[in-house]
Amino acid sequence: MTDTEVQRLVVTAAKSTPERAWLGEVASVALVQACQDARRAYRNFFDSLSGRRKGQRVGAPRFRSRKGNRQSIRLTRNGFTVTGRGVRLAKIGDVELAWSRGLPSAPSSATVVREADGRYYVSFVVETSATPLPPSTTVAGIDLGLTDLAAIVRSDGTREKIRAPRHLRGAERRLACGQKALARKEKGSKNRGKARRRVAVLHRKVRETRLDQHHKLAHRLVHDNQVIAVEDLAIAGLARTRLAKSVHDAGWSTLVRLLEEKSVRYGQTVVKVDRLFPSTRTCSICGSVGDKKSLSVREWVCPCGAHLDRDYNAGVNIADAAGLAESLNACGADVRLRLAGAVSIEPGTHRTDAA
Repeated sequence: MTDTEVQRLVVTAAKSTPERAWLGEVASVALVQACQDARRAYRNFFDSLSGRRKGQRVGAPRFRSRKGNRQSIRLTRNGFTVTGRGVRLAKIGDVELAWSRGLPSAPSSATVVREADGRYYVSFVVETSATPLPPSTTVAGIDLGLTDLAAIVRSDGTREKIRAPRHLRGAERRLACGQKALARKEKGSKNRGKARRRVAVLHRKVRETRLDQHHKLAHRLVHDNQVIAVEDLAIAGLARTRLAKSVHDAGWSTLVRLLEEKSVRYGQTVVKVDRLFPSTRTCSICGSVGDKKSLSVREWVCPCGAHLDRDYNAGVNIADAAGLAESLNACGADVRLRLAGAVSIEPGTHRTDAA
């Protein structure tokens, strides 16, 4: 059965039945998009079962819950019109918007989202052109962590540690009070709905604060370095350990995704290193691989005599594994020793604490 036949059966024909007459109150564009989404979900599911789809196993499609706190519809070009003060949506009318920024080109689709805290958002799909930055000779290796969100070593000899801000940890007390108040409200009451929205607002603030910090960090790294090397961490596996809350709070996958997106936009390069590479245990001076070290071990002395900092040493090895060793060694072996050393008085060493 083709897409057109499916849409005629579940949309056009269904509107004529008494139990589905309410479909006539909804824009047909949104109904067509729902049919296409269902078809794509089933195709991904069957391809995953047969092995044609690589990666993580895809589950069977499920109906969207009417009781979900987050709702959204997607409209193609025929279902909306951008006006001077907002957007005109089919079967809804004119909606005023507080624009976060101007549209660089005519949008091809729009998605209207109602978040759990009651706010409405409209996101547009637009086409933009790349804006390459001037060429730079600096490359960087980044080691992601929990105590320090990122330890950065650069080919010019500078290094930097950015303290993990731990946004969720900082909001735990307020979240605990909100969750306790929510648990005491009677189910189905208006007061429970108000308490739920208050908790959703707290989560939104944590989420947006973390995303803003990641955007600023990724923007600075892409603008300062021509090539960035990061480790391909098994975040899904780490999120099932005792460190799950800290891993989610750090937001490593979001930071790496933003680095990749911004590097494509500005003409830079992001290289991922295999997650099985022993970046921490390998000495960046002599190359020997030592024993596994617990997270409490932050510094140690290699048998070759090098005094190594755990994070900076991993950053140098990540850049080395990404094929950037020549850039790091351009000024001789002393460059790598300066990048990997743990002596706090070395030139170019500084720490950035997140605001």
